[in-house]
Amino acid sequence: MSSVYRKIFPQVKRELSYWKGRAESIPNEEFRKQALASIEAKKFHCQGGGVYSILAGDSWQKAITFIVAYQTISDYLDNLCDRSTSLDPTDFRMLHQSMEDALTPGKDIQPYYKYRDEQNDGGYLADLVRTCQNCIRDLPGYHHIKPYLLQLESLYGDLQVHKHVKKEERIPRLEKWFSEFQERWPTLSWYEFSASSGSTLGIFCLVSYAMGLTMTESLAKSIYNSYFPYMQGLHILLDYYIDQEEDLLEGDLNFCNYYEDISHLKNRLLYFIKETNRSIQLLPHKHFHEMVHHGLVGLYLADPKVKSLNSGKEVTRTLIQGSGPKSKFFHLNVRVYNKLKRKGVL
Repeated sequence: MSSVYRKIFPQVKRELSYWKGRAESIPNEEFRKQALASIEAKKFHCQGGGVYSILAGDSWQKAITFIVAYQTISDYLDNLCDRSTSLDPTDFRMLHQSMEDALTPGKDIQPYYKYRDEQNDGGYLADLVRTCQNCIRDLPGYHHIKPYLLQLESLYGDLQVHKHVKKEERIPRLEKWFSEFQERWPTLSWYEFSASSGSTLGIFCLVSYAMGLTMTESLAKSIYNSYFPYMQGLHILLDYYIDQEEDLLEGDLNFCNYYEDISHLKNRLLYFIKETNRSIQLLPHKHFHEMVHHGLVGLYLADPKVKSLNSGKEVTRTLIQGSGPKSKFFHLNVRVYNKLKRKGVL
C-alpha cells in the first residue's frame, strides 16, 4: 500500500495531468467537455488499473503510461456514448475501433468519428491510440498475449455498442449477444456476462506481465481464464452496485437492477467473490491477485455512495465478511485515505 500511494498513484497523476492538458486544447466543445469530464470523474479507474504496473518490474512506468492511456480511451468513449449526441450503434462500433487499434502496434489510425457530426478533437484520440501502440510495440511475448487482448477488447466493444443504443433496444440486444456464449457460461445470467465483459483489468494484467516476465502461451491463457469472467465480473458488478442511484437519475443501464432482490444480489456477488478467489490460485504471484481481488471489494464498498443505497450497510457487511480480513483491511484503509483527501491532507 505504501508503494501504491507513494509511487504508483503519483505517476498515474502525472500521466493524467498530461492528458488533461491535451483535452483542454481540443477544438470541438463537445469533445473537450466529454474528455475533461471523463478524466475528472473517473480518474480512480486509472489509479486502480495502475496497481498492475507492479507486475511489470523495472518497466512499471511504461506500464502506467499504457494503462492510463488505454483507460482514458475507455472512459472518454464511455462518456461520448453515454452523455453525448448519438445513439447510433455504427458510430459506437467505429469509436471503439480505437481500442482494438490501441492494442495492435502498426495499425493505422482510422476516422473514429466518421459517423458523428463532430469531427475535430485536435488529434486527442489518435494520440491516445499511438501512445498505447508505442508502449507495446517492442514487447517481448506480444504474440502470446495478442489473441487474448483482442478477445477481451472484442467483448468490451460489443458490450459498449449494445448497452448504449436506444433504451428499448438495449436488453434485447444484450440477451441475443449472450445467447452466443451461454453454452460456455451456463452459470451466468446475461447481465452478469455483460458485466464481466466491461472490465479492462485482464488487458492490464496481460500487458504488465508481458513487460515484467517471460511470457508464454500457457501463461497468457492462464491469465485470460483467471480474469474472465469472474475477476472482471466482480469488478464491474461492484462498480454498478455503487452507481445505482446515479444511473437511475441519468437513465443509464445498471446490471445490478436485474437481480430479484437484495438477497439475490448478495448471494451472486458472494458467488463471484468465491469464484474469483478460486480462479486466481494458479497464477504466478497469486498473493498479488488476491490483493487486487480483496482490494476491489474493500475499495468499492468504502465509497461514500454506498451509504445512500438501500441495505448498503447490510450488503457491505456481508460481502466484506465473505471476502475475508484482507478486504476489511482495504475497506478501512480506503475510508481513511478518502477522509484525508477530503481534509486536504493528501
